[in-house]
Amino acid sequence: MKLNKQIIIAIAIMIATSALYRVLPGRPYGFAPQIAIALFGGSLFASRKQYAFLLPILSMFISDVLYQVLFYYHLSPMQGFYEGQLLNYILIAGTAVFGFGLQSNKLSKYIIGFLAAPTAYFIVSNSLVWAQGGGYHHAINLAGFIQAMVDGLPFYPYSVAGTLVFGGVLFGSFRLLIPKYKAI
Repeated sequence: MKLNKQIIIAIAIMIATSALYRVLPGRPYGFAPQIAIALFGGSLFASRKQYAFLLPILSMFISDVLYQVLFYYHLSPMQGFYEGQLLNYILIAGTAVFGFGLQSNKLSKYIIGFLAAPTAYFIVSNSLVWAQGGGYHHAINLAGFIQAMVDGLPFYPYSVAGTLVFGGVLFGSFRLLIPKYKAI
């Protein structure tokens, strides 16, 4: 499959839609499409890995710009750009690795990938919060580590649910539109 105009347009729509979804008010924090986009990018661009990593980064960057504009005009309490954000970008992009093996039609591979990616993100991101002191009450000891993990638990189920929902939509739609899919 060649990288043609339709695929580029589909990817642009996917990134724009996900970026806009991420800034919708009232959605549960953690329920976002970025990990699913990373998996989809990893699957779609298994041989052109730079594009696999670029999809979730671009999606997050666009939504962070929107957050920043909303924050600037006092329409959102959340800033778009903040200290330590680079690590979050790297972690989300890194979940594309889990998508590299998702070119088959085996449902079990998708389920494993859709569960493993947000779980790895949760463990690594909360470990980094703990290792950096988290700006809160996370002492650099076992109790602080456990507290950092507990503090992140409310977001974890939404992250898994978001990955399952958006992953199903992205992969399912793509398989319906391009049934003879092969990684680029």
